Amino acid sequence: MPTSHVLELCALMKIHNLPNGARFEYEGEEYVKTGPLFAAGKGGQRLIPKYAVLKPIGEVQVEPEKSVPDSVSRATVLAAVEVFYQECKALVPEARNAQIDAARVRCMNAIALRSGGLP
Repeated sequence: MPTSHVLELCALMKIHNLPNGARFEYEGEEYVKTGPLFAAGKGGQRLIPKYAVLKPIGEVQVEPEKSVPDSVSRATVLAAVEVFYQECKALVPEARNAQIDAARVRCMNAIALRSGGLP
């Protein structure tokens, strides 16, 4: 299976489906995509609304959507919790440290229950 596919000239698309550099028609004007929601035309840069329906000009190479992992490693989660805990502890008054510590324990216990135990 190829890493990308070619869309036909008549296909209608939204701005987020086009790669940078793609040519398209919008409201009777020709544009070249220059950013996530921007394109350049005769009148300069323009914001293209996400809801706008665009007509590609010529062939447009579209990369298939990248799959997002369904999970992250336990080590990554534990490291993130620890960073969050340390930052929270630095922000709250010392009198609230016991509450922050208890919240951390509850969070770690919830992670342990979902992942079959902590390392």
